[in-house]
Amino acid sequence: MENKQIELMRRAIRLSEESVRNGGGPFGAVIAKGDEIIAEASNSVTIDNDPTAHAEVNCIRKATRHLGTFDLSGCDIYTSCEPCPMCLGAIYWAHLDHIYYANDRKDAAKIGFDDDFIYQEIALPIEKRNKTMMRLLGTEAIEAFRMWERNDKKTEY
Repeated sequence: MENKQIELMRRAIRLSEESVRNGGGPFGAVIAKGDEIIAEASNSVTIDNDPTAHAEVNCIRKATRHLGTFDLSGCDIYTSCEPCPMCLGAIYWAHLDHIYYANDRKDAAKIGFDDDFIYQEIALPIEKRNKTMMRLLGTEAIEAFRMWERNDKKTEY
């Protein structure tokens, strides 16, 4: 582990502590490109009344605005806790290269954040999940996909 990686992780941890002091959840994240910090953020779910305002998602939003692109290839994320499934999905969609985390999902579960439950739900067949999921109007909705497929001016992501 390089000194810069340790420094960036310590920054994410400090952000998580600051978040608790400011009324947010105990999570912080930093996105860096090499040694340069591109963005940093903490959890603001309760502050913003936004269940998607996790540290990693907030940080990705800041980084994409700062760099003017939705593709964060070449960047790494340092997060004070193993990403939940939503954040992990966002990290993959953003094309971040590496994920470094401090606490893990078991640590989070011990203080009431049961991300592992969602990981388990995703692994289940749709009909066995806790939340009812039902497909509706698939034959109507497919037209938007066909339009996308035919569009030669689309920006793929």
